[in-house]
Amino acid sequence: MLALTATTGRFGTNVHVVAPGPGQPCLIVDPGHEAADAVEQAVRDHRLEPEAVLITHGHMDHTWDAVPLARRYGIPAWIHPDDRYQFGAPAKGLPDTFPRELLAGHPDREPHDVRELPAQGGELTFASGTVTVLHTPGHTGGSSMFRFDDDRPLLATGDTLLATGRGRADAPGASPSSLDASVRDVVRRCPGETVLLTGHGPATTLGEIDIR
Repeated sequence: MLALTATTGRFGTNVHVVAPGPGQPCLIVDPGHEAADAVEQAVRDHRLEPEAVLITHGHMDHTWDAVPLARRYGIPAWIHPDDRYQFGAPAKGLPDTFPRELLAGHPDREPHDVRELPAQGGELTFASGTVTVLHTPGHTGGSSMFRFDDDRPLLATGDTLLATGRGRADAPGASPSSLDASVRDVVRRCPGETVLLTGHGPATTLGEIDIR
């Protein structure tokens, strides 16, 4: 499986492009601020065919370029129903102390075709393969992870799990207890060799991080 990652924009968010291989359909995960150029470069270099945008959670640093990429390729964007409101109202997902000037330039609207992830998790079938959606609330109410099964499974974690361990649970809609439960569920369902495609920072494996 081909998994391409670029760190972009003022928030250092990782955008991931996942495909079975070169010349195949691909999925775009969490296109944040200034991610569009990196995605388009990856698509050209590997002759890929984008078929959907997948959003792990509604924070603006993970949704910023969903609108231009969905428009550019004529594809839908998938997000959990509990986080969908943040497409058009990014400030609602942020603490009151967040500098509002950093939101300048955000599209402040949904992509043209928004589809809601299964609320309790489940499977989505694409031309590129089947994606298992794990609903992992805690960082936000609608946080989700996307598992791509291969010889070595990949898991796009958003901000729920990072190389440093658990993500934060101090923004509006967050819940530390839900985050802890979600992490336990991921550990139960995924093997230690699962590669984590994180929302910020380096990739790692589930077995390598400290989640105590």
